[in-house]
Amino acid sequence: MTFDWVVIGAGFTGATFARVMAERGAHILVVDHRQHVGGNCYDQHDEAGILVHKYGPHVFHTNDADVWTFLSRFTAWRPYMHRVLALVDGQWVPIPFNLRSLEQVLPAGLASEVVDKLVRAYGYGARVPILTLRQNEDAQLQFLAEYVYDRVFNHYTKKQWGVGPEELDSSVTARVPVLVSRDDRYFQDTFQAMPGQGYTALFQRMLDHQHIKLLLNVHHTELPHELSSKRTLFTGRMDEYFGARLGALPYRSIRFAFEWLKQDQFQTVATHNYPKDYAFTRITEAKRLSGQAAAGGTTICLEYPQAWVPGENEPYYPIPRADNRALYERYVSMAREEAPHVVFAGRLGDYQYYNMDQAVARAIALAKSVREA
Repeated sequence: MTFDWVVIGAGFTGATFARVMAERGAHILVVDHRQHVGGNCYDQHDEAGILVHKYGPHVFHTNDADVWTFLSRFTAWRPYMHRVLALVDGQWVPIPFNLRSLEQVLPAGLASEVVDKLVRAYGYGARVPILTLRQNEDAQLQFLAEYVYDRVFNHYTKKQWGVGPEELDSSVTARVPVLVSRDDRYFQDTFQAMPGQGYTALFQRMLDHQHIKLLLNVHHTELPHELSSKRTLFTGRMDEYFGARLGALPYRSIRFAFEWLKQDQFQTVATHNYPKDYAFTRITEAKRLSGQAAAGGTTICLEYPQAWVPGENEPYYPIPRADNRALYERYVSMAREEAPHVVFAGRLGDYQYYNMDQAVARAIALAKSVREA
């Protein structure tokens, strides 16, 4: 059987691309080595009936109205504003570190002076990368920058990435800025919500189309010979596709430890971060994301960052460093020469960190570009 496209991977990039192309008349085969759709966004009910995110918490947020409209075809939404607290000097303070945070940890007089200087220097509502704030020449702002860097950013980054902040691309340091406002939401995007019936249900609806055939629990190298296609969208690791002939691209992985506790709630917001304490980086309480009012217990997820070891754990995060990007670009050149019929995309295929909405937008744009080519 011949398809117009074989799409390797049923996460946001693959599923979105497949749906858009199918609606334009293309016949698509979607293949995933896992036993489920949704990629790392897959969720399921545990034995206690609580909806859990198997591969760690995913909170949807976007400023892209087109992405929001597209996904809204496949799910109703439950409004949800994500809030995160971090353990800093024995106190739980809002993250990203904002004016409320500094007023909580600094003496009142000093806090008032620092707030005034932050607003004058950067403007109310600004998002100031911590490494930018460290370069400010004002002594009090330098003090604040060093305080946040030491207690919130530095150790968390080392746990998460295995290297210090200065060894990573600036895009990483920009993701958790000092926020010059009292908005203690983790995101400030226009659209923030959780899929009403979970991510898995969203993906099932997205892939439910007469022109889409789904093949799960099959590695792309094991596809039957009678299945062929004109072109392929590959959302897995580019280095894996080429047998890592130029060397393996490095990734970070995470071990997720789920625990059911016989108590109605474990923490005051969905996620608590532990920048300096313990081996895990954060704990998320599942039913605060799902909105469930399940009584008699609660499920929490602890995240332990670790090195990625092929065959032993999953590659979750491309490590954003210049040398890694250079190796990836060598694979891009190889792809042009040896696999011109294959399009690589997604967090693994592009070797780039994407939020969910960015993955959807990338797939929609890609579908348009290949159709117009």
